[in-house]
Amino acid sequence: MERLVADKLIFHSSCFCCKHCHTKLSLGSYAALHGEFYCKPHFQQLFKSKGNYDEGFGRKQHKELWAHKEVDPGTKTA
Repeated sequence: MERLVADKLIFHSSCFCCKHCHTKLSLGSYAALHGEFYCKPHFQQLFKSKGNYDEGFGRKQHKELWAHKEVDPGTKTA
């Protein structure tokens, strides 16, 4: 069997597919994000749908992960 190595992972050539449309990928036709692989058209489409890499790919926006700092009532702010 032929194998591919992408992002330090080994795949059978027939198993290296886009997560969104399941099209067979090659080393020159993929984009990876958070360990998931996409064909370049769907990678761009998913990014453009929400304008960021988190929400477009089904994750929470990074800014939502930031903890809101509560202001201590005894602390003065400018």
